[in-house]
Amino acid sequence: MTTAPTTRTKPDLSAVAGATVALVLLTAMNFVNYLDRYILPAVQEQVKGEFRLSDDQIGSLTLWFFVAYVLSSPITGWLGDRFPRKPMIVIAALAISAMNFLTASVHGYMSLNVRHAMLGIGEASFGIFAPALLADFYAEDRRNTVLTIFNVAIPVGAALGYLVGGMIGHSHGWRMAFIASAVPGAVIAVLILLFMKEPRRTGSGNEKAVVDKASVASLLVNKAYLSSILGYAAVTFSLGGISWWMVSFLQRVNGYSQDRAGTIMGGITVVCGLGGTVCGGVLAQWWSKRTNKALYLVPALSAALAVPPAVLCFFGPKSVTLPALGVAVFLIFLGTGPVNAATLNAVPANLRATAMAGQLFAIHVFGDAFSPKIIGLVSDHSNLRMGLGVTLITFVLAAIIFFNGARFAPPLEHTIEAPGAA
Repeated sequence: MTTAPTTRTKPDLSAVAGATVALVLLTAMNFVNYLDRYILPAVQEQVKGEFRLSDDQIGSLTLWFFVAYVLSSPITGWLGDRFPRKPMIVIAALAISAMNFLTASVHGYMSLNVRHAMLGIGEASFGIFAPALLADFYAEDRRNTVLTIFNVAIPVGAALGYLVGGMIGHSHGWRMAFIASAVPGAVIAVLILLFMKEPRRTGSGNEKAVVDKASVASLLVNKAYLSSILGYAAVTFSLGGISWWMVSFLQRVNGYSQDRAGTIMGGITVVCGLGGTVCGGVLAQWWSKRTNKALYLVPALSAALAVPPAVLCFFGPKSVTLPALGVAVFLIFLGTGPVNAATLNAVPANLRATAMAGQLFAIHVFGDAFSPKIIGLVSDHSNLRMGLGVTLITFVLAAIIFFNGARFAPPLEHTIEAPGAA
């Protein structure tokens, strides 16, 4: 008795092309997103001097950014699960660019807070819509790789933010640095409008086509989802605080000039952060073939192993500050791609935008919304070394949450054909 040969479904080339275009353009916009965000830490010593601010007040700038960020995320999550995301991504990208252009007219501390808060709304919208849209283009077993590529933009964008902020701020003033960063975002928004397609929403036939209160409430008892976002929140507390204050640390403690400190931080972030992001994605992809827990175990190891070099960086002699910082940044970024894939894989297709909104709410309310301010308060009452030392506690907490969350990791589903575009 002979068996009929199995047929292999050929991939839809137009769908593959559409997915690739979306990944390239959204990664480019994510790059600009983080470039914008990290210009202010690069020039904050100039801002502090011009407006005569304390470290507490400087830290409060990011607080108001994330207040707007998290308050807008439930609305954008609701919109993203009900309406096409492409036009909303374009609007968000243009809004981010507009806020940077408007920085030239800021001449008071309160107006700078308002400007920073408005920027938070644009970034929250993009941060919710983009990963959810990419998840509809790619199968579950490919999302770790795709989101690793998408999140490569974080260290690269942050690094250029430090470089642009430090160099342009030093030579032309801190306002000009924000104006320079506004142009690429507007260009990419136009490219998204012209060339990116809206994908069909993927998911099994058993999933509800609509998002109701019961399905949203299910996220609150989804242990795999809660573990991914709460562990990520603890990491973000540490990473956000370090990212915000390290340029100032290098100036105050190591004696570097503003442009030199920005260049050093930018170089370490792009080399070590990019290396960590790529290595973490590759490790998680390899490990996922052996266990479905890999998307939680990689972030857990990332957080735990980052503690010793961070201790050396903050409290060791000046001679080890930079190498210890490089090792810490590499290890911190190992978990970036896997943790986002874990979040999306833990929820049904019809809840992806809502789930990402919940993630953004958690990582900022419990993470970097308050860490720069807390570090600033500790610094005002002691020194910046002690302020940054607070981040060591949340690294340990993150490792515990991720290791525990690995018990609830859902199995990975594999599909042959990429979804088509609408």
